[in-house]
Amino acid sequence: MNQYKTLREEAYEANMEIPKQHLAMYTWGNVSAFDVERGVFAIKPSGVKYDKLTPDSMVVVDLDGKTVDSQLKPSSDTKTHLVLYRSFTGIRGVTHTHSTYATAWAQARASVPVFGTTHADFGDRPIPCTDYISAEALSRDYELETGNLIVETFKKDNLNPSQINMVLVAGHGPFTWGKDAADSVYHAAVLEEVCRMALLTLFIDPLAKPLPEHILRKHWDRKHGARAYYGQ
Repeated sequence: MNQYKTLREEAYEANMEIPKQHLAMYTWGNVSAFDVERGVFAIKPSGVKYDKLTPDSMVVVDLDGKTVDSQLKPSSDTKTHLVLYRSFTGIRGVTHTHSTYATAWAQARASVPVFGTTHADFGDRPIPCTDYISAEALSRDYELETGNLIVETFKKDNLNPSQINMVLVAGHGPFTWGKDAADSVYHAAVLEEVCRMALLTLFIDPLAKPLPEHILRKHWDRKHGARAYYGQ
């Protein structure tokens, strides 16, 4: 267990951000932290409430889905995480929640338009929503095929997962990722707030239009472009 101490601590700290940021109730969410050199990740155990978690309760799993160090069962979403680690180069953390506003958009099967500069600071196009998972895929392996559905959505729409680090799974909820576990939770919190703002925008004006391209591009480029100048 000690050989995975740092990885477990990273996963634990990130999981504890979920209730702190009001991103899930009870056991409705999970975060994993990936050690790329060892090819393993630590993830929340299945069905354990946040106030019962400890670093030692994090479950270490390899990229074949095999538990390599724990007596507990990993999150039921583990196979979705492993597909994302296999498919999206450079990510080191994955978060799944059932946060209210993001999940509402997922249940509506709607991508989230870029209505304002808050969204544009974090993504230069709508937040994608997948199609429903097919009955055939679900019958094979629900969680694994959920990961495949996310990957297929990014390929189909020619999306870059290092640039768009969040997705809504139709009828289900959000998944986000990042450079480490904490970063993936940060993106989950950003996603929730952007979804809330978008819903309120449509409540105020059901015919609201996306942000004009020149403003969108300015806000994206000043943080992420070749001549970015935001921050220290």
